[in-house]
Amino acid sequence: MGSKDVDPNVVKSANFRVCKVSSYTTELLEIEADNPTLHVVVVPGNPGIVSFYKDFVESLYGSLGGTASITAIGYIGHTKENWENGKLFSLQEQIDHKVDFICQELQDTKVPIVLVGHSIGSYITMEMLRRKGEMVIYTIGLYPFIMVNPLSKKQAKVRNMTRFSILCGLMSLMAAFAGLFPMRFSQYMLVLFVIGKRSWSWSNSAFETAHAHYLKYHMFRNMLYMAKTELEQLSQEPDWEFMRKNHRKLAFMFGAHDHWGPLQVYEEIAKQIPKVPLAIEREGHSHSFCCTEAGSMWVARHVATLIKAQTSSSAASAADDATLAHVAN
Repeated sequence: MGSKDVDPNVVKSANFRVCKVSSYTTELLEIEADNPTLHVVVVPGNPGIVSFYKDFVESLYGSLGGTASITAIGYIGHTKENWENGKLFSLQEQIDHKVDFICQELQDTKVPIVLVGHSIGSYITMEMLRRKGEMVIYTIGLYPFIMVNPLSKKQAKVRNMTRFSILCGLMSLMAAFAGLFPMRFSQYMLVLFVIGKRSWSWSNSAFETAHAHYLKYHMFRNMLYMAKTELEQLSQEPDWEFMRKNHRKLAFMFGAHDHWGPLQVYEEIAKQIPKVPLAIEREGHSHSFCCTEAGSMWVARHVATLIKAQTSSSAASAADDATLAHVAN
């Protein structure tokens, strides 16, 4: 990782694990702290492939000084193996799955939970907060996709493309067909038609992860189907009232040039909920920050700073409440 903010004595490698959550095979990337004071749950963007977040999870663990256990949870069907036999899962089903994960895996945890969502994962974490708010002390949205941007040509293109199931099936077949060719050719096709030329700057592990997952029919089809349901569900206005009531548990970081989480949304949140901590990343990292080591480390440091500030604030509030209770008695 190589960050000056990371104590080399607390560096750990993230472990990959497969488990069953509500009967669905679920991929996890996790680091267990020896004596955790909180548990951070990372919810990816679409596609929800946990291997993309290895550098980020490890950097975040080090930036928090080894005080937090961290788990990144993948999406059902967004896997290299066709665990669910081609079944398609909507945004709402992915939300339910993440809530079920907390109920199943973290119900007995003795420490507070912090949720970190990337892109559509930011929307998912807010829904997790809505349903398990008693367990969650903080929710951080990174490059958040929480509402449709009517000015985005790219979003309009994705909406028009995913509305036709036959076209999505055909595109998924083409992706799977490209995977049958020698690696050099299939990698070129992947960059040209799917992930874009900017992916040449990705880390080797991120590029290998993309190659291993994107060129699978079931994975590509699930990615497109989830995108379709995202654009349908997020066409409605965000629940500003819920966000106002929970403003102490929310924070967002936007990218300077991100069509999924544009600065118009940043400005709207600032207008609707002035007390929510907002930041803009201007360091040159992209929406796919987790695919580069530099992006993973920079965002991890930012998230760690937010978490430390929040836990310090919570501790101070608890101390004040205890003092008031003592005086009252």
